[in-house]
Amino acid sequence: MYEKIAPPITGSQVTFDRGEPIVPDNPIIPFIRGDGTGVDIWPASQKVIDAAVAIAYKDKRKISWFKVYAGDEACEQYGTYQYLPEDTLKAIKEYGIAIKGPLTTPVGGGIRSLNVALRQINDLYACVRPCQYYPGTPSPHRYPEKLDVIIYRENTEDIYLGIEWKQGSEIGTRLIKILNDELIPSTPEHGKKQIPLDAGIGIKPISKTGSQRLVKRALKHALRLPKSKQMVTLVHKGNIMKYTEGAFRDWGYELATTEFRSDCVTERESWILGNKESNAEISLEDNARLIEPGYSSLTPEKQSQICQEVEAVLSQIWATHGDGQWKDKIMVNDRIADSIFQQLQTRPEEYSILATMNLNGDYLSDAAAAVVGGLGMGPGANIGDDCAIFEATHGTAPKHAGLDRVNPGSVILSGVMMLEYMGWQEAADLIKKGIGDAIAGGHVTYDLARLMEPPVTPLKCSEFADAIISAFR
Repeated sequence: MYEKIAPPITGSQVTFDRGEPIVPDNPIIPFIRGDGTGVDIWPASQKVIDAAVAIAYKDKRKISWFKVYAGDEACEQYGTYQYLPEDTLKAIKEYGIAIKGPLTTPVGGGIRSLNVALRQINDLYACVRPCQYYPGTPSPHRYPEKLDVIIYRENTEDIYLGIEWKQGSEIGTRLIKILNDELIPSTPEHGKKQIPLDAGIGIKPISKTGSQRLVKRALKHALRLPKSKQMVTLVHKGNIMKYTEGAFRDWGYELATTEFRSDCVTERESWILGNKESNAEISLEDNARLIEPGYSSLTPEKQSQICQEVEAVLSQIWATHGDGQWKDKIMVNDRIADSIFQQLQTRPEEYSILATMNLNGDYLSDAAAAVVGGLGMGPGANIGDDCAIFEATHGTAPKHAGLDRVNPGSVILSGVMMLEYMGWQEAADLIKKGIGDAIAGGHVTYDLARLMEPPVTPLKCSEFADAIISAFR
């Protein structure tokens, strides 16, 4: 079945049932060491994960690791430009859960990004990035402990689908001409807009299916959180891109108020219900005035629509959500993308789960990670309905490779996410405690040590792993 690799002789496959993993006590899990500093990071991470599993479960559970190849290491084994060999794709598909270190973006070979390729090939539509602060971690923010968010980023659509044409290319020029001469003039709302003839062209597809399956995962995750954290915020730029990003918002609300109706309330619904609870005799129009800024200056038609909205909410969900019942539901709201960027800095405690499209999620997850200690402490997962890959969120940093000095925190915390996904919460909790204790005690690698006050002596990458494990006992 494989050309150059062989699975462990012991262990079993992870299977899936309706998008959820069924994990045996001895799962076979493929791992990609990673390029550059992967040579240091992966051994430290594997050591921590194995120690946590051994202490949490004794001999009852164990991971059988299956080494597979991608990136520069794959080219060494399989030949030039073989950055993502078929062996690796088969192994990940067969065994369902995998974990990897950082990978180099290939030069040549026809693959724009190995990370994006792995996501698209396996339909890993949900990129999940938790950003949580560990006390003692140096941060540029005054109160980084207030940020505790999980970002659900759609992985397969938006501009990351990579459908674009170079400026001056035959097809690109032809497409611009069709748009300028036929399609734009045939769409009255575009007026006399024209695309410059010397422009590159990219396509931004956002689908209802892609949007709703991402939001569904975010809502299901919210149900597992404490009541105080059960909030999902739809992040978009729908005020400008109404039929892509605006549609993402609308489809998210549609899913929440249909499939998750008994578990969810929208922010706007909560205002309507709250107004009725504060004043049982409030009229529809007065309620509408309270939920809609500038109500008095709206056209009669628009005012009527808002009153109808208030009436519909009260008639449809008062019995199930009124009298304060909505306070025990998942709160679903939405925020404009540029606004949420600054609100994560100024009011981070108001947010829990952010559901967003690909590009916005890329920016937001890195910005949020910076608040809690940087990408070196940022874990990540890419999850689909029958496969999941957990990964480092930082680059390969080749100049540090082999020096045993970089921070393995990103892969270790991605291992925590993997253990939680597998249902091995006890082992995951051990690692989180170990990392927290190590950082609080000043036992950190150089990237964190150089920012601490007072200064501390940095540990090697391998020594940081040992400091984490020592806290298990």
